[in-house]
Amino acid sequence: MPVARILFPMPLPEPFDYLIPEGMDVEPGSYVRAPLGKYERTGVVWAVKQAVPDRELKTIEHHFDVPPMTSSMRRFVEFCARYNVAGPGQVLAMALRARGGLSPSPTQTIYEVTGHRTNRMTPAREKVLTAATELGPNSAAELARAAGVSSSVVKGLVEAGSLAADNRATDLPYPAPDPSRSGHALTTEQGAAAETLRAAMKKGGYAPFLLDGITGSGKTEVYFEAIAEILANDPTAQVLVLLPEIALTQAVFERFEERFGAGPAPWHSSLSDQQRRRTWREVANGRARIVTGARSALFLPFANLKLIIVDEEHDSSFKQEDGVRYHARDMSVMRAKLEEAAVILASATPALETVVNAESGRYQRLKLSARPGAARLPDMHLVDLRSNTPEQGNWLSPILSKGLVATHAAGEQSLLFLNRRGYAPLVICKACGERLKSPGTESWLTEHRYSNRLVCHLTGWSMPKPDKCPLCGAKDSLMGVGPGVERVAEEVRVLLPDATVEIFSSDTAMGGEATRGIVERMAGGEIDVLVGTQIVAKGHNFPNLTLVGVVDADSGLQGGDLRAGERTYQLLSQVAGRAGRAERPGRALIQTYQPDNPAMQALAAGDRDGFLKIERDVREELTLPPFGRMAALVMSAPDAGMAKDIGLLAGKAAPHGEGVTVYGPAPAPISILRGRHRLRFLVTAPRDVDLSAYMAAWVGSLKLPSAARAAVDIDPYSFL
Repeated sequence: MPVARILFPMPLPEPFDYLIPEGMDVEPGSYVRAPLGKYERTGVVWAVKQAVPDRELKTIEHHFDVPPMTSSMRRFVEFCARYNVAGPGQVLAMALRARGGLSPSPTQTIYEVTGHRTNRMTPAREKVLTAATELGPNSAAELARAAGVSSSVVKGLVEAGSLAADNRATDLPYPAPDPSRSGHALTTEQGAAAETLRAAMKKGGYAPFLLDGITGSGKTEVYFEAIAEILANDPTAQVLVLLPEIALTQAVFERFEERFGAGPAPWHSSLSDQQRRRTWREVANGRARIVTGARSALFLPFANLKLIIVDEEHDSSFKQEDGVRYHARDMSVMRAKLEEAAVILASATPALETVVNAESGRYQRLKLSARPGAARLPDMHLVDLRSNTPEQGNWLSPILSKGLVATHAAGEQSLLFLNRRGYAPLVICKACGERLKSPGTESWLTEHRYSNRLVCHLTGWSMPKPDKCPLCGAKDSLMGVGPGVERVAEEVRVLLPDATVEIFSSDTAMGGEATRGIVERMAGGEIDVLVGTQIVAKGHNFPNLTLVGVVDADSGLQGGDLRAGERTYQLLSQVAGRAGRAERPGRALIQTYQPDNPAMQALAAGDRDGFLKIERDVREELTLPPFGRMAALVMSAPDAGMAKDIGLLAGKAAPHGEGVTVYGPAPAPISILRGRHRLRFLVTAPRDVDLSAYMAAWVGSLKLPSAARAAVDIDPYSFL
C-alpha cells in the first residue's frame, strides 16, 4: 500500500505518514493537503514508500497540480534545518510563503474591440470604444471608468458584438529576457573576468566565485555576462540575484531591462499577496528565468536553478536574526552545490570569511581594481575631532563644514552619512536623569522631531513626545541627546540656507516609490545635500556627487562584536565609494575620535588588504571565525527569576565536547526585550567540530517550562 511521508510547514520534528488514495498521482516533492489535527494543512511529500501500516492512517485529501519540489531543494531544506539547528518544517515554511501560487492563476473577464460597429451607437458607447482602443483589452469596470459611463454600456456593446469578452489569467507570465542583447563595452579587466565566468557557465556544474571589485568598477556588468551565457546555453535555466536592500531593486530592475529587454521577477517583503503568488508560481513552473530579491528568495522552489549571485555579499542584512537564523550568503553556496550550479559572491569589501575561502582555493577570485573611464576612487581624509572640534551644539567639524560650503558653491553634490535615524538617539530628563525606554525592553527611545514621536527602533513601538517626564513629572524637561540624521540635516540647513537638503533613511523612504523618488532626485541633481543612514551606501550611482562626509565614524566600533572593525571598514568604504563615480573627482572626510584605529588607518591609506591581514591575524590567534566556529544560545523568560533558573539549568546541561568552550550565562546586552528577560551563552570550537550537532544535542536535552524559550544562532552576527 503506498504511503506518503508529508512534511508540514510547522515546528514539528519529522514528516507524518498518510495513505495515498487510489488514482492520485503523488511522488516525492508533491504539494498536497492532508488532515492534521482538526484542520487540513498544506505540506510536501518528503518520501513515498510501499508499506503495510501498523496503525490506522489518514488519507491525503488533495494533490496540487504544480511541478513537485525538486530533490535538490528538499535536500537544501534538510541541510538548512540541520546546520542552523531548526526544525525542517520551520525551513519549509520559508519555502511556502506564497501558498496561493499552488493554485492556478485567478481569471478576469477582459473586453476588447472586435471591429464591428453596431448601428445603435450612442455618445456613451462611442466613449467606451474609444477607451477600449486606447487602453487595449481591459475589465468592464476600468473601461467604464475611463469613459465616464456605467458598466451596463460595456455589456450593451458586448451584446451588440462591438466588444468581445475573454476570460484571462490575472497573474501573467513575466516577459522572457533576451540574452542575445549586447551589454556595455567592457574594459580589458572586466572582459577577462567576464570570459572566465562565461567559460564556467558553458561547462556547467558547481563553481563558486568571488567577484572582488572596488566600488564603481562595474561588477554588475561582469556578472550580467554570466547571466547571458547561462540563459543562452540552457533554455530552461533560472538565475537568482540576491540583493541586501529592497531599496536597490528598482535601480537593479532598470539595469536588467536595459541589458536583457525585460525586468526580472521580484521577491521581497514589500510585494502584495498577488505579486508574491505570481512570482512563486512562475518560479515553480520554470517560467521566471531571472529572479531578484532579498535573502528569502533563496527559498523559492526553482525548477532548474543554474546560477546564484549574491550582490554585496559582505552585507550583514543577509543574516536573518529571528525565526530560523541563517546567513543567506553561506546558504547560497550550499544551495548552489546541491543544485550543481554556479555561485558568484560580489563585493567591493568582501567578508573575511569569503576572502579566506578564496585564498584557500575554495572560491575562484576575480579582481576588478579600477573604475572604467575617467572615474577614480575618492581621496580619503581623516578628520580628528579631538583637534577639529565642532562648535558647541553642532556635529560637523569646521573642515567638513567648509567642504560642504565649497562643494555647494561649485554646483556639486554632497552626502553626509550617519547611521542613526531620527533627531536624537536618546531622550533624557534634565530634572531627574531618567532615560526614556520602550515598555518591556531596555531599548532607548529615539526622538523623531518631524513627527514629534519617540520611537523604539528595535520593536517598532512609538508614542507622541510627552510634555513632561513620565517619572518625575517635570514639565519641558525632556532633552534629546546625540545626533540623528534629522539633527544633522537641521545643522546643514543653517549652514547652507539656499541648499536643497533631504534625508534618506527607512523613515523617509518607506516603500519603493519613496525610495525611487529620492534616488531619482539625487541622481538628477535636484538635491544638494543628502543626509542618510546606511541605506545610502548600497549601490547608488550619483554622477554629480563629489563630497562624502562621515559624521560619526566611531559608532560602529563600540560593543563586543568580533566583526566591529570589519563592518566599520566595509560600511565607510562603501559610503565613501559613492563619490567621484563620474568625471569629477571625489573626496571623503571621515570624522573620528580614533584616527589611530586600524580600520581608520586602512580607510585613509586605501589599504583594504592590509586591514584584512590585521583582522585575519587577530582572529586566527583567538580561533574566531573563520578560523574557528561560534554559536550563541539565548535563553528568555517572562520574569528575571525564571530567566536565571533556566540559565543555570542550561549551563549545567551543556555537553562536554573536545575543544568546545562555553561562556555564560550572562545577561544579553539588551537584557529585556518585548517583556522577556534574556540570558546568553557564547560557544566557541575548532573548525573541525560539528557545532550544529553539539548545539542541537544541548537544546534537545533541555526540559524547559512552557513559558521559557531557547534560541540557537550558528555563527552569530548580532550580539545584542
